[in-house]
Amino acid sequence: MKILALLGSPRKGGNTEVLLNSVLQGVKAAGGEVELVNLCELNILPCINCGGCDETGSCVLEDEMTPLYNKLIAADRVILAAPIYFYGVPAQAKAFIDRVQALWNYKRLLQLEGDWQDDPQRKGFLVSVAATHGKRVFEGAILTMKYACDGIGIAYGGEFVVRGIEGLGEMVKADEEMEKAVAAGKGFMA
Repeated sequence: MKILALLGSPRKGGNTEVLLNSVLQGVKAAGGEVELVNLCELNILPCINCGGCDETGSCVLEDEMTPLYNKLIAADRVILAAPIYFYGVPAQAKAFIDRVQALWNYKRLLQLEGDWQDDPQRKGFLVSVAATHGKRVFEGAILTMKYACDGIGIAYGGEFVVRGIEGLGEMVKADEEMEKAVAAGKGFMA
């Protein structure tokens, strides 16, 4: 099974990356073939809402998002890992999500021609860490990811989220959550 893991945290070696690595341990243990892409190392321009993809299903912007489109189409599972910034995902992850609009149009155009079949086995998952313990801290990111999955043409398969982790290096000390992350990765493969 092909897994595309997208790291959307600007902090190298941060809590989100540590958590994602534990999730990916579980994914690999369950037989997943993982490709990890660090979104923050790519030059992904923001969507300019030009409507260029409306007729073609292709984005007019040519940057490092372009090769991700085929990877998204080919993936059996897509995992987006992003920390919470003001109850949402960081700008780098959001730029990626906004550019999924081209895939939404690609899927829509193929549906009009009868050439697109939804595959409920293809799924997307959110992995996230928040400093706050707020009851609703993940709601915005989860909703954003659900719509991103729709744009990609995959089902939303759920999330693994951890509250109350802020300082650099805190995630690795949260033994119970790290074990749960490995189990979540295995579960993402089901």
